[in-house]
Amino acid sequence: MKNIGNLKEFATTPDRFQGGHRLCPGCAHSIIVREVVNATEDDIVVSTATGCLEVCSAIYPYTSWDVSWLHIGFENAAAGISGAEAMYKARKNKGTLPVDKPAKFLAFGGDGGTYDIGFQSLSGAAERGHDFMYVCLDNEGYMNTGAQRSSATPMGAHTTTSPRGRKSYGEKNWKKDLTMIMSHNGCPYVATALPSKWKDLATKAAKGFDTKGPVFINTLSPCTTEWKFDPSDTILISDLAADSCVWPLYEIENGQKLTITYRPKNKIPVRDYLGAQGRFSHLFKKGNEYLLDAWQKHTDEYWDYLQRREEAGI
Repeated sequence: MKNIGNLKEFATTPDRFQGGHRLCPGCAHSIIVREVVNATEDDIVVSTATGCLEVCSAIYPYTSWDVSWLHIGFENAAAGISGAEAMYKARKNKGTLPVDKPAKFLAFGGDGGTYDIGFQSLSGAAERGHDFMYVCLDNEGYMNTGAQRSSATPMGAHTTTSPRGRKSYGEKNWKKDLTMIMSHNGCPYVATALPSKWKDLATKAAKGFDTKGPVFINTLSPCTTEWKFDPSDTILISDLAADSCVWPLYEIENGQKLTITYRPKNKIPVRDYLGAQGRFSHLFKKGNEYLLDAWQKHTDEYWDYLQRREEAGI
């Protein structure tokens, strides 16, 4: 596994995902992608689903990718990368590769292309046991097409298809727990991550690259445009997610051993995280106190569950 050193050393690693892309100022996607692709020194083949990352990083004739890169359909990032991995394995076995060098296979998709329409190809690739890593850039909605809700959209969030109003408080459902689903889908390693916890993310990515078989890493990717916060606050929002335990950081090995990788020294109320985003501003109006209480209860119960599971060694 690549040794993840101090921040200065990691920050000066030659970039495989370079500047000049057209992601929004403050978008967490570029931070996450850069940390992931720089976590290995091996050659990488990358597949990206249609979404914010793809449309903003490869506008012909320009590209920010200094790796072998494949753009495939919205729903097929995992299918595309599993096909590339199968081809590489077959040619290596036949001795027909022009250069016999180690290669890693990596896919990126947003929550729409992962939790929803891409789940069948992701689940299938994991079930077949392909040797690849899938990183979900979870900005909790279909942000590239106008901020529609997805099954990753959290309860109470305002989107264009789950709008707030006089008779609606926004999204009615809690978000799908995809990380846990993937831990039971044949993945020997799954983890959650955040762009602000760079060493945690890079270490998990390096571990994922060195794991044989399908790997799934779910990264919360704050969206300044549709979450409604200042572009300079991306890292703040990310830290609030961690310190409120709304987005707990953990890893699961072989579908069983769960390890919490970050414990807040001073756990903050969930309302601090929600209150920093315009998409939840309506939850703070009189009469909606019960929604904030529900958020706190839901978050506390899940954090308690993770701690109990870690203590039990399962």
